[in-house]
Amino acid sequence: MSDALQRYLDDNRDRFVDDLKQALRIPSISAKPEHKGDVERCARHVADELRRVGMTVAEVIPTDGHPIVYAEWLGAPGKPTVLLYGHYDVQPPEPLELWKSPPFEPTMADGTIRARGACDDKGQVYMHIKAVESHLRVNGKLPVNLKMVIEGEEEVGSVSLEAFLRKNADRVRADVLVVSDTSMLDPGQPALCYGLRGILYTEVMLRATRRDLHSGEFGGSVPNAANALAALIAALKDGDGRITIPGFYDRVRSLEPKEREHLRALPFDAKAFLSEAGVVGDVGEKGYTTLERLWTRPTLDVNGIWGGYTAAGSKTVIPAVAQAKISMRLVPDQDPEELFPRFEAYVKKLAPPGAEVTVKDMHGCKPFLVSPEHPSIKAAQRALQRAWGKPAVLIREGGSVPVMHTFSEILGLPCVLMGFGLHDDQVHAPNEKFSLSSFHGGTRSAAYLYEELAVSTG
Repeated sequence: MSDALQRYLDDNRDRFVDDLKQALRIPSISAKPEHKGDVERCARHVADELRRVGMTVAEVIPTDGHPIVYAEWLGAPGKPTVLLYGHYDVQPPEPLELWKSPPFEPTMADGTIRARGACDDKGQVYMHIKAVESHLRVNGKLPVNLKMVIEGEEEVGSVSLEAFLRKNADRVRADVLVVSDTSMLDPGQPALCYGLRGILYTEVMLRATRRDLHSGEFGGSVPNAANALAALIAALKDGDGRITIPGFYDRVRSLEPKEREHLRALPFDAKAFLSEAGVVGDVGEKGYTTLERLWTRPTLDVNGIWGGYTAAGSKTVIPAVAQAKISMRLVPDQDPEELFPRFEAYVKKLAPPGAEVTVKDMHGCKPFLVSPEHPSIKAAQRALQRAWGKPAVLIREGGSVPVMHTFSEILGLPCVLMGFGLHDDQVHAPNEKFSLSSFHGGTRSAAYLYEELAVSTG
């Protein structure tokens, strides 16, 4: 990186944050129909910003759901083409009463910026936008050809993305995919992610009686939907933390001894990690370390449960209906489409006689795994070494990026997962934040990455 480029990055740090704040103020909540207009407004805002920084094409493309922003700069003949993926939609901010400041009014505190979407994923998208701006302002060009796909449905399963990619396969074709929607291992310790878990997200409804009943008149003689659903959920795991769905582990790929040794050698403090979450003691599937459980083992979790009376005060009622949202994180080589019918059949088997059970497949995606030896990963390692002054560690992550399998299947691209979130950024929770050191370090890393990719594959 030239001295002039470094000066531009340093001189414009505060403005870069101010530009990010403008995007964070838009409540682009893709899950809520009442925010459809805000999602579209955010797409236009991102496209306007991309045109402003110098991308020669920046379009808002309608889909059957929320729009996709497509942009490109192809002024580097003979150099590789990089496809950057990100998303501008955000999770719902509820519960609002737990926020220290309004979720869509960015607030600076303790070296961080706090707002919904600060880390996931507007902050990480803007790192790349500002890296692009810096190259174009200083050098008048980028080291590589660059295409961008910034979508508005990642938080609801990327419903429209596959159709967009198949329709525009030639237009988005590239040599490597870059995604910044993952994390660092610790503050100041850069990381490259080579594996993500997949997901199967479901909703279960159990009806036990025709209507809610008085607990004094009927209690003890009729089934209680909430009790029945709780018992059903409890039966989905055994005492060792293993999931009891028949055939659930059939395709789980065993962890190689070499990789297990690598994970155990990482500078990861399991006690501190669990303590930050308010957890005391060792929790999870028996026979595995905390990192192995987080990154390489499947899970089953209740994401929400409700039924009966939940408002203030008391109401002696036996609920007729109880519902739960249940997700399963999947590992190579599990397939959500194969597992859903097994889950559905097992849930119905566990239900008490006479209960009516409905199981809905909300969304899913396959796990993702890439070879750490790929040249694009090596290029990213060099970029992070330059930006942070220390080697990047190779990690997996427990979350899911649904589009990874889509990109791999349709375009056949190798992928660089270079993210800068931290474990305490409270992504998907109240008071989401993004460290300014991560934001500025990530911007610098992105600028280096484009240079290194030009050298490694150009």
